[in-house]
Amino acid sequence: MSNAFATHDTGFHALATRVPDARRSRFLPNLFGRHLLVAEACVYSFMQWLSPADYAGGYWHFLEQNGLPLYLAPAAPSNFRICCRTNGYEGELTADAAGIVATLFAFSHLAFEIGDDQLSGSFHRLRDHAGRHGEAAKIFSAID
Repeated sequence: MSNAFATHDTGFHALATRVPDARRSRFLPNLFGRHLLVAEACVYSFMQWLSPADYAGGYWHFLEQNGLPLYLAPAAPSNFRICCRTNGYEGELTADAAGIVATLFAFSHLAFEIGDDQLSGSFHRLRDHAGRHGEAAKIFSAID
């Protein structure tokens, strides 16, 4: 099985790869720093808020770019119906794109609430990555 994460629109997305099981325990501390417990729960909560009809918890993939932690994505074979009540977006995203959206929401929320430079930097790095994603237009519509 390939370590590259498949996307709906472009096949294999070479820029983001799944973190191997042997390194999963270091992923969240490296991504969220000392806020890892709050931040991880925040990602899952935003996913539930964005997709209440389709998301019911479960295993998540951790994804990285060039060895740096990037985002979390539900390990689901199906798409998620996303409804963002704050901006009116409604659409269907792959699990990968939905994970990017939920992680971006969490980064944004926590960066403003906590004022942590690491969270802010991680938000901007993930947003840059999202611009090269096969579902970039949908992702940006969902977070706008």
